[in-house]
Amino acid sequence: MSFVVVIPARFSSTRLPGKPLADIHGKPMILWVAEQAQKSGAHRVVVATDDSRIADALQHSGVEVVMTRTDHESGTERLAEVVERLELAADDIVVNVQGDEPLLPAVLIDQVAGLLASSDAPMATLATPLEQPEQLADPNVVKVVSNAQGYALYFSRAGLPFDREGQMASAPDITHCRRHIGIYAYRAGFIRHYLALPVSPLEQLEKLEQLRVLWHGESIALADACAVPPPGVDTQADLTAVRQQLA
Repeated sequence: MSFVVVIPARFSSTRLPGKPLADIHGKPMILWVAEQAQKSGAHRVVVATDDSRIADALQHSGVEVVMTRTDHESGTERLAEVVERLELAADDIVVNVQGDEPLLPAVLIDQVAGLLASSDAPMATLATPLEQPEQLADPNVVKVVSNAQGYALYFSRAGLPFDREGQMASAPDITHCRRHIGIYAYRAGFIRHYLALPVSPLEQLEKLEQLRVLWHGESIALADACAVPPPGVDTQADLTAVRQQLA
């Protein structure tokens, strides 16, 4: 199976400015992410950025960098530009890895690429069981439910599924609850198609781009991750925790 990993990386971040260049034991975070991706079966790993500081930080690392436009409003738009720049065929598989996941197990990259390759869906992603009951009500933890065939039914920041019988329990039953992991595999042609789809009202309400796909009747293959990924880096506290884990 052949696939390309693209890691969108922008310098600006509301909660942690300059996040891709945050130092983790002498290496910028974006390099940790790229090196994890290189441990996967990808035949090509590309960092996509619009900031020369990120490109400069990777200059002597051997990691391929593609400079993109500065006017992209989402990582998917940046991904689409890379697809065009690399002249990928419509059936080529592209895995989008977030640039703030320095601990992402490489096996998950292989898994999501394989899930897409074995599916007739144009897009695939992963989930993992919730670990604490409080995650069910946490809007920063995106929940997902799927059907019996292994396709996503809905993504939400609200608690899904709703346990009607156990709603008054002191500790909600989270047996059937899944946390979405923000790693995606796409067929390159679908990335182009996605950007042509109108923004959906559900996407605007939940602030979740993947709802555009479901709104327009496209399918997303979903599977439980074969390994539980450690948290990514959104805040200074997250960065401190990652540094401690890698020490």
